[in-house]
Amino acid sequence: MPISNLNNVHLSAEQVAQAQSALSQLEQVLTAVNINLTPDERRKYGSVNEQNKLFINKVRDYNLSQTSLSAAEVDWTEFNADYQSRTTYEGIISRLNNLVDRLNNAKTLHDYDNYQSALTDYAFTAYKAGSNEPGYEEKWAGLKQFFVKAGKPATENPAG
Repeated sequence: MPISNLNNVHLSAEQVAQAQSALSQLEQVLTAVNINLTPDERRKYGSVNEQNKLFINKVRDYNLSQTSLSAAEVDWTEFNADYQSRTTYEGIISRLNNLVDRLNNAKTLHDYDNYQSALTDYAFTAYKAGSNEPGYEEKWAGLKQFFVKAGKPATENPAG
């Protein structure tokens, strides 16, 4: 017998509404920074890898500790504002990714539970279709399409 009901925790309608409201608020607050980059722009501007971030951090450290050694051509106020925004966004992204991972895990368990229950219902339907009870043959015909093996059509009732 397959293991089922791995996740019996479900959000209430109120919790779903609260989550959707919070997401709407977050989307509204972040509207100012909604920027769509084309794939070419992402390749062009997305080259700040971890090594380059360490470089940025080191330049910032020098600017903060030894301002006289910093290039006058750099707008350091804007540099620091960009740095703070990047740090803030990374924190938000990390928290959102954590939420996404947890939601995906919960969804995976619900998907598994649904699939196991659907298989149980399919087996029951196949059994009942073999007993000629009204409706089951049509239901079985509608469900068997999902179990066609490569090169072999599903035409026989597995129960009879």
